[in-house]
Amino acid sequence: MGKWFAIPLWQRVMMGLVAGAVIGLALRYTIGPETASELTTTWFKPIGDAFVNLIRMLVVPLIFTTLVAGVTAMGDPARLGSLGGAALGMYMITTWFAVTIGLIIGTIIAPGLGFDLSNIPAGELATAEARLEGGEAASLTDRLIGIIPTNPVEAMANGEVLQIIFFAIFVGVGCLMAKEAGRPLAQAIESAADVMMKITHIVMEAAPVGVLALMAWVMATQGFGVFTVLGKMVAALYIACLIHMALVYGGIIKVILGLPLIRFFRGIADAQAVAFSTSSSSATLPVTMTCVKENLGVNRTVTSSVLPLGATINMDGTALYQGLIALFAAQAFGIEMTLGMYGMVMLTATLVSIGTAGIPSVSLFLAATTLSVIGATPEQTVIVIAMLFPFDRLLDMMRTVTNVTGDAAVAVAIAKWQKEFDEDAYRKEATV
Repeated sequence: MGKWFAIPLWQRVMMGLVAGAVIGLALRYTIGPETASELTTTWFKPIGDAFVNLIRMLVVPLIFTTLVAGVTAMGDPARLGSLGGAALGMYMITTWFAVTIGLIIGTIIAPGLGFDLSNIPAGELATAEARLEGGEAASLTDRLIGIIPTNPVEAMANGEVLQIIFFAIFVGVGCLMAKEAGRPLAQAIESAADVMMKITHIVMEAAPVGVLALMAWVMATQGFGVFTVLGKMVAALYIACLIHMALVYGGIIKVILGLPLIRFFRGIADAQAVAFSTSSSSATLPVTMTCVKENLGVNRTVTSSVLPLGATINMDGTALYQGLIALFAAQAFGIEMTLGMYGMVMLTATLVSIGTAGIPSVSLFLAATTLSVIGATPEQTVIVIAMLFPFDRLLDMMRTVTNVTGDAAVAVAIAKWQKEFDEDAYRKEATV
């Protein structure tokens, strides 16, 4: 076991990911899809679910304690405004680039051109209809008002990340304003934040096994069939996400900040692997925070404020996907896209992605809003979503990797500009 733990964690996670994919595919193509799906659902998926639950267990206490500790560490509440404003601006810019890249790649690959949408199982249509009826997006006003928690304890119990962030900021500011009277509470929360980071390290040691189990289940259930059924859509999304990460995030790290790019991607490899296997930005947040702090040299002040915000509002992969879905539908149904429609898709996809819950497949059902701006009928919307839904997990895995990578890139940029960055730690080999 000593040799196993001597291997860097990110390498162990990647080994688990590859091993899980091999096991899942081997089972699917030897004992058959149905038996493999049943077997992995019974024996592998519970292990993966347990790992995801372990990570989700950390999300609320980690966000609250680290964010309060980060605010109190600033010493001046005004600094929080500069951090948050800079992060929000960068997140919006990268999201706009993501939609643009998605539309360009979608236009080149044309995933919906000549696609047959007639042979969709009735069950998938019923599922899509039910989800759309029960999942109408709230108005912008409601979203903004909803950030303020009426009951902070209930917000924590329900995992309402934006509400937790809002309350934690107020607690941190209150500690600063109370000065000496607030110092005991601040010290207790800072201690709790340190404890939560140690617990995160413990949980991450289970990551290789959890990732292996999740990948075995996904590949045994889906197999390579998704590439033949929706190969062009899968290719378009993966290519667009890779281009976005290389050009936009790579440009931020290498061109704007002048930092080694390979070192950045090595430093967040653990977070990317967990994001790929869980398809959840929120579930990956504790791992992202650990990687950015320990491997990339970002101060806790920035880590605890920028990353929770990013896990909630920075959904570049989602925005990119919204643009691809719009083009997929337009090409499949013969809807002619005008320049104005492209502009509306870009605007709508950007707005829809903000505040999207960081849980698997939720962005697919927000596509109704994006599809409405290109003139797709409700019936056509249901057909598109029903077609994509069975294969969305594989697409969502890459979207989540993109989201998490963007969170880390913005955190590094904000940290360097705010002089909360240890460049020597960044240039060292990864420690977690």
